[in-house]
Amino acid sequence: MLEETLVADLVADLPAAVRLQRLVNTMRTHFGCSAVALLQLQQEQLKPLAVCGLAAETLGRRFLLANHPRLQAILQSRQPVHFAPDSTLPDPYDGLVEVQQGQPLLVHDCMGISLYLEGQCWGVLTLDALQAGTFSRLTILELQRFSLLVEAAVRVCQLETELRTVRYARANQLLDSGAYSGAYSSPSDEIIGQSPALLQLLAEVKVVATSDLPVLLLGETGVGKELFARYLHQQSNRSGKPLVYINCAALPESLAESELFGHVKGAFSGAQQERSGRFEAADGGTLFLDEVGELPLLVQAKMLRVLQNGEIQRLGSDKSRSVNVRIVAATNRDLAQQVALGAFRADLYHRLSVYPVPIPPLRQRSSDIAMLAGHFLEQNRSRLGLRAIRLSEQAQWHLLQYHWPGNIRELEHVLSRAAIKALSEGHQQQDILTIEPRWLDISPSFSSSSSSSSSSSATAATTASLTAAGLATSEQQYQAAAMPGLPLKQALLQFQRQHIEAAFKQSGGSWSQAARLLDIDSSNLHKLAQKLGVKALLKGSL
Repeated sequence: MLEETLVADLVADLPAAVRLQRLVNTMRTHFGCSAVALLQLQQEQLKPLAVCGLAAETLGRRFLLANHPRLQAILQSRQPVHFAPDSTLPDPYDGLVEVQQGQPLLVHDCMGISLYLEGQCWGVLTLDALQAGTFSRLTILELQRFSLLVEAAVRVCQLETELRTVRYARANQLLDSGAYSGAYSSPSDEIIGQSPALLQLLAEVKVVATSDLPVLLLGETGVGKELFARYLHQQSNRSGKPLVYINCAALPESLAESELFGHVKGAFSGAQQERSGRFEAADGGTLFLDEVGELPLLVQAKMLRVLQNGEIQRLGSDKSRSVNVRIVAATNRDLAQQVALGAFRADLYHRLSVYPVPIPPLRQRSSDIAMLAGHFLEQNRSRLGLRAIRLSEQAQWHLLQYHWPGNIRELEHVLSRAAIKALSEGHQQQDILTIEPRWLDISPSFSSSSSSSSSSSATAATTASLTAAGLATSEQQYQAAAMPGLPLKQALLQFQRQHIEAAFKQSGGSWSQAARLLDIDSSNLHKLAQKLGVKALLKGSL
């Protein structure tokens, strides 16, 4: 039965993500285990591509081999590896296996196998069970036999992805030799997430990367503009050349020209030898101008000349030097407004913004929050020497409801502080550390006030229409839910039920419209409504 299903999926026309997800789902059902994960080897770490039975945050984690001896052992063997229930080696999924009670449980039975494509180690497939004795000698032999079909499915996904990339490049007339080589970047440069907004943005950036057009990255503080600049450089034809970073906000006006263009000996007091600048260092590659809106006006004029002619002059020299540099700039300011105020040159603005790329804030990528949280939790687990670290259901809800004015950087710092606070309260490193809301130092109620102050006019109009139509305010709903003697947790759940029900009815029975009214990702709303029992209640009332 398993073999027939895997073969049928091989010939079916399925998106890569769906194909791999069906693969792990089928394996979990056949082997009757608690969780299955497919992980790809990237340098010295394993990246989950598809999981079944594990918390959503697992997809955002990166398992460093040096910290996970079980995964290391699986990779080093060409045969299936089974870890006995009494094995002393820590399991990477302790505390991540989903159970109805929501309590972290230890893995008691585990096996896995390394996967090879064209003679090269690609990654691993792991199977875990909470019940000891789930995997017998027969199941281990079965895993070895079916691993060939798993490898075939992975190879099909690779070929389909490569084919779509080539077709997309041709459609945009940007196919160039080596332009889509897909060279792997450093793990620290990885952009985490699978939300539609992010995937669309990455596809757009990948295409524009193959041109030499100047790119202006726009976005709030903390959205990861530097990561997108690195991604753009890595996908470009200049990836083999330097990517030179300069923070324009940290440039003293007196030294900015020297820093950018270099200087000759004696050009100013202290210039005891000739020195090249950042433009020359980036020759043939990319120059990333972070916080370009902070660039002094005097330097803006000289930079414009470089962009127009491709020539620089070192400070104190009359000799011109040719440079071939691709400019990527980033700012969290409204440069058009800065131009209107006379704080930024209009001609330089138009040179830099040939291709503007707005990066969405985290509140517009709510479906990525779980993956990002898992990524940062795994970093903290390794940094603090913890056995395992996870989020409680209440903590996950807090993360999803918060507005994140500081975006991804704020999420990273919140989780780092939470891990340290939890340890300081007496938790041991060998425990499964569960992050609770009291350690997050954020409040879901802040989401409303923050959203109202920084949301778009469309969101404001939506809020106004809700009020006019009679949807209760948060304060009114809280008063209705907060019955005397009702425990805080139950009052909170009641508040959520009432708020979702009101939005659903206001939207005329449309879940997608209700998600927009509540400023929440549609998939997250469906899960929350199902968990709270609102779906069943509304189904009977409409």
